Amino acid sequence: MAFATEGPQLIAHGIEQAQRPSSRMNSSWETRPVLTSLVANTVSLALVVGVAFIFGFRSGASALEWLAVAGILLLFTLALTWLAVIAGLSAKTVDGASAFSYPLIFLPFISSAFVPTDSMPAAVAWFAENQPVTPIVDTIRSLFAQQPVGTDIWVTLAWSVGILVVAYFLALAEYRRRIAG
Repeated sequence: MAFATEGPQLIAHGIEQAQRPSSRMNSSWETRPVLTSLVANTVSLALVVGVAFIFGFRSGASALEWLAVAGILLLFTLALTWLAVIAGLSAKTVDGASAFSYPLIFLPFISSAFVPTDSMPAAVAWFAENQPVTPIVDTIRSLFAQQPVGTDIWVTLAWSVGILVVAYFLALAEYRRRIAG
C-alpha cells in the first residue's frame, strides 16, 4: 500500500491548486497526481514481485491469471488513490492528509491475508469477511493457486469499482467546493 505514504504528498499539488483563487475546473486537475501515484504504485508492485521471485516465489498461474492479478491490484490501487485525493483536498496540511491512511493500513491485518477468517473471533471474522481486502486476497490467492475464484472475483470488483466511483465523485465535489469558496 505505497499510496498510503505517497498519495497524500502527491495530492499536495492538488491542495495548492485548489487553494488558488484562479484555479479553474479542468480535466487535468486530478489526473496528474492520480496517474503519478498509480505509476509509482505499479513500479512498487513490480519491485515486490521481483523480490518475491528472488526469494523463491513460484506460481503455475497462466499469463491470463497474472494479468487478472495485476488488473485487480491496479483497480484497487486506483480506488484507494481517489480516496487519497479526497483526503488531500479536505486536509489543511499534507500531514493532515497523510493521517487519513492510518486506518487503511490495518485492513490487510484484519482480513484473510494471514489467517483464515473462520479461525478468528466472531466479531473480527465478521469484519474481515465484510471488508474489501479479504475478497481481494482470496481472489489473488485462488488465481495464483490455479483454483476457481468463485464469487470472490465479483465481490472484489464490486468493492473496487464501488470505492472508485464514490471516491471520484466525492473528490470532484470537494474540489468544486474548494474552488467555489
